[in-house]
Amino acid sequence: MAEPRTKYDRQLRIWGDQGQAALEKASICLLNCGPTGSETLKNLVLGGVGSITVIDGSKVEVGDLGNNFMVDKSSVGQSKAKCVCAFLQELNDAVKAKFIEEYPETLIATNPSFFSQFTLVIATQLVEDSMVKLDRICREVNVILIFARSYGLTGLVRISLKEHTVVESKPDHFLDDLRLNNPWPELRRFAESIDLDVQDPVAYKHTPYVVVLIKMAEQWAKSHDGSLPSTREEKKEFKELLKAGMVALDADNYREAIEASFKVFAARGISPDLQQILNDSSAEVKSNSSDFWVMVAALKEFIANEGGGEAPLEGSIPDMTSSTELYINLQNIYQAKAEADFLVIEQRVCRYRSIEDEFNSPILPELQKYLTDEDYSIAVGFYILLRAVDRFAANYNSFPGKFDGGMDEDISRLKTTAVSLLGDLGCNGSTLTEDLINEICRFGASELHAVAAFIGGIASQEVIKVLSLALSNLDLSVYIKDQKLITRQFVPMSGTFIFNGIDHKSVVFAGRSPTSRWSSNLSVCTAFSFAKHLIYEPF
Repeated sequence: MAEPRTKYDRQLRIWGDQGQAALEKASICLLNCGPTGSETLKNLVLGGVGSITVIDGSKVEVGDLGNNFMVDKSSVGQSKAKCVCAFLQELNDAVKAKFIEEYPETLIATNPSFFSQFTLVIATQLVEDSMVKLDRICREVNVILIFARSYGLTGLVRISLKEHTVVESKPDHFLDDLRLNNPWPELRRFAESIDLDVQDPVAYKHTPYVVVLIKMAEQWAKSHDGSLPSTREEKKEFKELLKAGMVALDADNYREAIEASFKVFAARGISPDLQQILNDSSAEVKSNSSDFWVMVAALKEFIANEGGGEAPLEGSIPDMTSSTELYINLQNIYQAKAEADFLVIEQRVCRYRSIEDEFNSPILPELQKYLTDEDYSIAVGFYILLRAVDRFAANYNSFPGKFDGGMDEDISRLKTTAVSLLGDLGCNGSTLTEDLINEICRFGASELHAVAAFIGGIASQEVIKVLSLALSNLDLSVYIKDQKLITRQFVPMSGTFIFNGIDHKSVVFAGRSPTSRWSSNLSVCTAFSFAKHLIYEPF
């Protein structure tokens, strides 16, 4: 058997030893082991999850051989949970695997305490009523829950947990925190020490663009009553000022300054989004407050006092045209300022609505916006119809299009059901296209392997993101720098992910209230050593 370091070499490079340890301690429960569930769990078994429990009360049928690679001809007539569990065990003998031959709906209704033993529950192909019940159960015992569903050429993934915090997140987009419009004294003195009118062409072309922008911004402010460019015309005029100072066509530093000039126009202070988090009642810390909220409270104090309305400085600078000496000096100035704002740590928090809240109280403007959006109306139409087919099944004891006969009647019934659902959601007058309704009936509740594999891949990726070490275990006396994706660095998906396999598009429908759920890459500064920049993304 391969040594763990060799076996998991590639993923260890991504999330490190601590991340792998968290994964190996995790206990996963899978409800329904059709194609979607099997593909989701397959990815986690290969990754080295600690233990899995497969729950399914059905038997393997001939039709399963065409879309589920975890069963074969010899499996027909046997327990699906048993067969899938055995195949998954073969993929990684280090994973503890067991199965329970029981229908998930029965287990949810008769033995809710069963789920408290797991780190995370993956529920696949559940109808709405069971989803809501299971969500309540898992929230009560603080167990992470992920729903995944594929239905013909569409599918969805949804994470549900009370709150998830991420230490050292890796945002997709990061705006350099250079403070060009509000330089601190050391940075200002450094800029003032450099002459932009120097005659030496080498020195001229190797002045960092940060210095160019700071000096040009101060020059502008002196002639505009201390104000920086704010209108479109003023911003254009400021760029012309930079171009006028570009006396050599091959002055790359001035080109960089022109391209980065928007950083001078950036608003000072903190964003309304960060302010929303700072104003949260949880930021008023108590003796039982989590470490995250203790650090939020520390950040709030920093901004109000030492920060002068600004978050702690991040401290890094991008690559730029510069002499080595000037670049190193500039880098040291930023790092010294960041150190003065204390050592830094990124935080991200996600507060999730319950499934019941999303279903019963969607945010109407958001729903209507997506329904009328040319790019995403089909995906959100599928979201509505996936809920409508559950209502259809509850009323008629079968999914639309499940049987060849009566297709026209099913289409008519589904259309009526969808219109009724839209009305219940407050979207009176909204309609779904005939083609979309016909297509969902044509799917016949089938799980296509290609779609199931895609949805399973998305779901397993989100599982790894939220299988994190508890923040309560974080030693505040230590700067945790090397935790990776599993240890709260990568941000879980927000809202319900909906896949449109017809147009190969997807959308994340948040369905949230303004204060119910957010995600933030948070600047945190405490006496122990925490601080860093903010990037906020609403859910």
